[in-house]
Amino acid sequence: MTAGAPLVEIATAPIPAGGAAEWFAGEDGARLRAALFPTAGPVRGSVVVSPGRTEPIEKYFEVVGDLTGRGFVVLVHDWRGQGLSHRLLTDRLLGHADGFEPFLSDHAALIGAFESRLPKPWFALGHSMGGCLALLVLASGERRFSGAVLSAPMLGLRTAPIPRPIGRSLATVFSRLGRGGAAITRGGGQVAAFENNVLTHDRDRYERNQAQVAACPDLALGGPTWGWLDFAFSAIKVLERGPGLARMETSFTVVGAGGDRLVDNGGQRRVVARAPAGRFIEIPGAFHEILQETDAIRAAFWSEFDRLVERAA
Repeated sequence: MTAGAPLVEIATAPIPAGGAAEWFAGEDGARLRAALFPTAGPVRGSVVVSPGRTEPIEKYFEVVGDLTGRGFVVLVHDWRGQGLSHRLLTDRLLGHADGFEPFLSDHAALIGAFESRLPKPWFALGHSMGGCLALLVLASGERRFSGAVLSAPMLGLRTAPIPRPIGRSLATVFSRLGRGGAAITRGGGQVAAFENNVLTHDRDRYERNQAQVAACPDLALGGPTWGWLDFAFSAIKVLERGPGLARMETSFTVVGAGGDRLVDNGGQRRVVARAPAGRFIEIPGAFHEILQETDAIRAAFWSEFDRLVERAA
């Protein structure tokens, strides 16, 4: 592990007090970035934050403040293939993945690198892809977390305009033919105007997130490849059909977005129904990025987080 990894701040998103980023070695030695943030008051435990696809550590500075203000030490990481972590393709804007196993190994390496600095109890907080992978980590046998809260986790995909069965078949075929690194669509790196976005109703947070990427273009990530789509379907399948979730004892809450146009809330309900300690709640009208949404929607999420933490305590 090597200290001295950068964190990017802008006027509307300063680095939370005391926070610092480090490099650590992931699966196959890939250089990955993580950042640890202390709490100023009495320590209640630690939260490991796993962002969604395209999301760098910096996007979660506000969330870090929400958590450290609650008394938690916070660890946020860049998944391989995004943020300032190792990119998998020469074209760094392509969002690629080569199966879900490297992500699970990277998560284990993350915990191994920071374990001694994470006071117990531990909680996981994951969004979208990060929520799916956090749940997969727990379902694969990780028992050191006392609970997890997942924001609009990727437990079902909306693939319009391509019908889902066709999208899944194409992803499998392209990957097996060695074409998994090809982009699904062209122009995936273009940023939608706020009026056309399907992520949040909050203009200020949306524009703040875009300004972070503008300040450091290396944070940018474009559209996914067929390999990424194949990974996503494979990870979801394990949670839908594999034995791990049914045996999992860790309590978790899935917070679905009622207005989500990217992931399928029906898939979230099906997965939660398989878990003895799972709970599903939906926030009406929320777009996909619940933690980047309006104050009222975010407050509903934090109410669920506090409820799970109190139950675990």
